[in-house]
Amino acid sequence: MNLPEMKWSKTEKEAARRAFERAYRKECGVITAKIREMIKTASEPEDLWWIHDVLTRERRQTDEKYDYRYSVLLFVFARLLHERWISEIDLQGLSDDKIEAIRYLQTGSTR
Repeated sequence: MNLPEMKWSKTEKEAARRAFERAYRKECGVITAKIREMIKTASEPEDLWWIHDVLTRERRQTDEKYDYRYSVLLFVFARLLHERWISEIDLQGLSDDKIEAIRYLQTGSTR
């Protein structure tokens, strides 16, 4: 899908920021719980470096995924919907055309 340049109203920007932050915090919470569990079970010096490697990988993936540029935000939301970090309810406040574009992109990402 070739998306036209979409304008973002102040209200949409605020709604988008809330959804974006909610997903980011939710995913970081899952990563935090995972790392805490790894720390609890760490018993060898090598475990420390394994935890570091996992954190590094998670950081790269998270940094790549959470891109708040308006030019790519619809793609970001489609991915977050697909991965279930957000739901359509989280997107309330966005225009119908943006939500339709996100649905289309999200559906396309599951094929």
